[in-house]
Amino acid sequence: MAKQKSRADQIGSFLRPQEIRDAHTANVKGELSTEELRKIEDSHISRLLEMQRQTGIDVYSDGEWRRGGWAGGFAEAMAEGYVQGRPDIVLTGNTNPIADRLGTGATANQGPAGQGQGGPGGRVIGAKLVPARRITGHESGFMKEHAPGPFKITMPAASYVASRAYSREASDPVFGDRKGLLMAVAEIVRGEVQALIDEGVPYIQLDNPHYTDYVSDDICDSYRAIGIDPMQALADDVEADNYTFQGLAGRENVLIGMHYCRGNTGGGGWHKAGGYDRVAEISFGGLDVDNFLLEYDTDRAGTFEPLRFMPKGKTVVLGLITTKFPDLESQDDVIRRINDAARFVDLDDCTLSPQCGFASTFQGNSLTEDEQRAKLELVVSTARKVWG
Repeated sequence: MAKQKSRADQIGSFLRPQEIRDAHTANVKGELSTEELRKIEDSHISRLLEMQRQTGIDVYSDGEWRRGGWAGGFAEAMAEGYVQGRPDIVLTGNTNPIADRLGTGATANQGPAGQGQGGPGGRVIGAKLVPARRITGHESGFMKEHAPGPFKITMPAASYVASRAYSREASDPVFGDRKGLLMAVAEIVRGEVQALIDEGVPYIQLDNPHYTDYVSDDICDSYRAIGIDPMQALADDVEADNYTFQGLAGRENVLIGMHYCRGNTGGGGWHKAGGYDRVAEISFGGLDVDNFLLEYDTDRAGTFEPLRFMPKGKTVVLGLITTKFPDLESQDDVIRRINDAARFVDLDDCTLSPQCGFASTFQGNSLTEDEQRAKLELVVSTARKVWG
């Protein structure tokens, strides 16, 4: 399948129906078989695909409903590798003004299997990684058969997995250093990407590569405190993530996207504040992906000026529609911001999406299903108005 530019894109996660949540919880407790769980998932995902079709969105997702959270999959797919321990760099959730207004804090509500904003709690990678199964193999087949149009499969970027599970004490004796762990994780992600390409998946999206860690002075200071130069760590992250998809057979026929997540937990929580300025030249200029999915829904993301480092011909997916609260943005304001971005990158190289998923965590964000749909419809109607 040839690459298709999706003017009305989306990140991938959708609010989970209560029956999906209950089924996952029952499955973990041993009260529901995996076969029965899959039947429930299939039924609800079919309805979700029809909802997306009705909105006119250009690319489909299964809502990440077969996972407890967006990052579920990698750790669960490993037979060996994870050990008890605490990562050297730990991100803590923050409460933004939206969450304050809603009266809720920023908590990482994980799924019943301990999935969600990272791998299993209290664990790091301290042994050779040995896969027990594929990361997304139980997701792609259904989408290939049932999606009404181009669809995406998402998974955590190698740099996300390694950053969230790196411990000098546990990881270095096995992998040598942080970069050694990065490349070991990248080897496994690379195998999964190749399998998806071989299956004919048209759009593969890697999430939360942790490049936006380095926009934070506090996080950079934390890296320096353990003897790691943050800008070298960023360069290592980009190298490892590039390795996951460069030179693969059939790569030229598949869209590869990277979503620069800034944290997306229930109640409007977030992790990272600061513009892309510090990381733009290295990551925009060095990352060999087709689509850069960038969060730009609040002032925390800074200005569009760093987009000047974006190579010509790359697609900038402008995440201007927030999934963190239900208020619907003004279309005129969204169009104005698209035109502001076009001062630094060609308008034809831009597309539109929500800034993140609607339910990165098991609980999901503070919207109703109708409000979620209205956000998608705004993405579609705005994209049609701007690009036709």
